[in-house]
Amino acid sequence: MGQLLRVQNFTVSSDGYGAGEGQSLQRPFGHADPRELMAWALATASFPGRSGPGGSRGLDDYFTRDFAHGIGAEIMGRNKFSPQRGPWPDLEWQGWWGDEPPFHTPVFVMTHHVRPSFTLSDTTFHFVDGDPATVLQQARAAAGGADVRLGGGASVIRQFLDADLVDTLHVAVAPLELGAGTRLWTSPDELLDRFHREVVPSPSGVTHHLFWRR
Repeated sequence: MGQLLRVQNFTVSSDGYGAGEGQSLQRPFGHADPRELMAWALATASFPGRSGPGGSRGLDDYFTRDFAHGIGAEIMGRNKFSPQRGPWPDLEWQGWWGDEPPFHTPVFVMTHHVRPSFTLSDTTFHFVDGDPATVLQQARAAAGGADVRLGGGASVIRQFLDADLVDTLHVAVAPLELGAGTRLWTSPDELLDRFHREVVPSPSGVTHHLFWRR
């Protein structure tokens, strides 16, 4: 299969939104509450940074634990890195992810406003202005033969889907509606012309949709 481009653990509302409206520094998901949207992963035993013992096992935990397996690079949109639009007002600010970002690989941030690369711990952020195929080529070269994760948000995933570059998707559908925001799909059936799909409900209330190329 070669190096796959994989969407992993991407969570949307029941009406297909991956984030709400009004993104800001204080509200990275806009009007959506990430604690509700991502509750299925936050409750697992394997969620990174868990502060205490316990946590759920089973299917949700498997997906959470498998997040980094076989991944050598990540692609994300600018709004997953920062709420800022247009030219960068402050190069000293280095994103939402803190001094120990959870990626542990090169990360390619898609933006029309490039800036110098920088490294935090074992994650290096590169800022690239290119079409999906070009950015994927760069990410694959940096991944050292491993797969590339397409981290989101929803608009970036749609760009790569529209360019027919995505090999597998795991999307968790949470049992809540957002009504507005950044939408991945109106219905997951939209992808069935190009992908096989398995749908697996979880005791946590989310439904896992697993897609792979036909």
